[in-house]
Amino acid sequence: MDFAAARKVMVDSQVRVNDVTDRALQAALLAVPRERFCAPGRAFTAYGEVEVEIANGRRLMQAREVAKLVQALDAREGETALAIAAPYAAAVLARMGLKVTAQEADPAVMDVIGSALADEGVAAVVEPFTKPACEGFDLILSEAAVAIRPDAWLAALRIGGRLAVVERDGPNGRAVLYVKGQGGLSRRELFDAAPPVLAEMTPAPVFAL
Repeated sequence: MDFAAARKVMVDSQVRVNDVTDRALQAALLAVPRERFCAPGRAFTAYGEVEVEIANGRRLMQAREVAKLVQALDAREGETALAIAAPYAAAVLARMGLKVTAQEADPAVMDVIGSALADEGVAAVVEPFTKPACEGFDLILSEAAVAIRPDAWLAALRIGGRLAVVERDGPNGRAVLYVKGQGGLSRRELFDAAPPVLAEMTPAPVFAL
């Protein structure tokens, strides 16, 4: 399979047509080998409009949705970013000149993606998703959805930092952008999306009598 040709088709038919106009972002999407972030034997699915399997139920977000999240973040060269459950987005941001840390909770996922992240210059850590690896980030994003507002992630942003994530409680979800200001948080809804929800970021059910 000609993966370079498949990347171009993906950018032309899935990304540009969805109002992703940032030239640096488009160039990064054309350069990052998405197939290297797929489960063994699943590379042929990398450029389809599907959420590609990595390992143990973890999946890559569709490329057009990754692109729309990154564009909404207004990522700038030299900024610091934390990609939580977002290995493909981590590589894209690194290609755009950001200093990126990728955080995964499952060593089996890291076994699949670790070498690709290293080749992209992305630092990688394995820690629970409920606790960001460190703090003071300009950007945080996730390719997975969360059931409730991820306050621990928001706390890891510096003032002026931005978080892009899908909030999903049920079959449908909305991608949202948070901006952390001196006086608190602003929240803006971006687009419909329904990637798998991170179980670790889902509150336990509460039963009332």
